[in-house]
Amino acid sequence: MDKAFHDETRRSFLKRASLFAVALPAGVLINCARPARTQPAMVEARADTKPRVGGYCEGCEAIYDGMPAQLNWETRIAAANEPGEPFEASGRIYQPDGKTPAPGVILYAYHTDAKGIYSPAPGATGGARRNGHLRGWIKTNERGEYKFVTIKPASYPDTKIPSHIHLIVKEADKNEYYIDSFEFEDDPFLTQQERARRRKLGGSGVVHLTKNAGGVWLARRDITLGLNVPDYR
Repeated sequence: MDKAFHDETRRSFLKRASLFAVALPAGVLINCARPARTQPAMVEARADTKPRVGGYCEGCEAIYDGMPAQLNWETRIAAANEPGEPFEASGRIYQPDGKTPAPGVILYAYHTDAKGIYSPAPGATGGARRNGHLRGWIKTNERGEYKFVTIKPASYPDTKIPSHIHLIVKEADKNEYYIDSFEFEDDPFLTQQERARRRKLGGSGVVHLTKNAGGVWLARRDITLGLNVPDYR
């Protein structure tokens, strides 16, 4: 997303943040993230260097908050009884050539609940609270594959911001950085004007949805490392 859109989105979110917290029903949230463990050595936060891959990455440090020591190429973010429409995302992450699979890449995803709120798990603090309880990590396998199961997020209440799933990438030898969020091509808020503003970091994040026989929304998205990412090296 371009800076103007990011700033606009952040202002809208902050304006409603206190209202969201008040609106949360007590005792009904499920913490789907595993307990915090020692941060894996390969993902230790690097000291900032200039220029930074991807540029300024507000809130990206949340990727380390509660990250499990062991990561798989597939994960479940939302519990089976989480309110909302079931959603499954899958694809491959490729090296910058767009052809060679990229194993060992961490992809961190987080999103709103079925009410459009980043509802935190009980007792959550820091990045885990800001990102809400619907958050999870995968680490691509030797074929560069990833898959996560969750629910289809809702748009922020009383806005026309398209619903989306935030994605942060962490490669072993680079700092963490944002790529374009998952967005849905049938979203009425995802106008042509909105689409034109996307930077397509890692490739386009707009996905086509299909529904399987079990009623689960399916989306596929392949990601190319470094594609359109500022200062990628």
